[in-house]
Amino acid sequence: MNKLVLVLLLSVSSGLAFAQDHAGHGGHQAAPAESPSTAQYKAQMDRMHKAMMGIDYTGDADIDFARGMIPHHQAAIDMARTVLEHGRDPEIRKLAEEIVAAQEAEIAQLEAWLKAHED
Repeated sequence: MNKLVLVLLLSVSSGLAFAQDHAGHGGHQAAPAESPSTAQYKAQMDRMHKAMMGIDYTGDADIDFARGMIPHHQAAIDMARTVLEHGRDPEIRKLAEEIVAAQEAEIAQLEAWLKAHED
């Protein structure tokens, strides 16, 4: 067996042994349960990334920008609504309300522009 393969096998097996050894100790310091807002933020980011990666690029920088910004702005709206649902800080809540209004207006503007400029 060559040295590289041996080193790789030893690295993998030592990593697995470490994981198995420490798996039983999870009860000592269990991770806190994920909050509802964290779960929402993660789902929102996943949706945004999936939508942005699914864009049919045209090669036209203007059209591609507009298509990409719509899911980006929608994610901002979704995140702002999550903080309105779960957040308590008045300053952040006010900012979230402003973000919803601004991003909704920008999405409408982008959609209208696309309608006028796409084939």
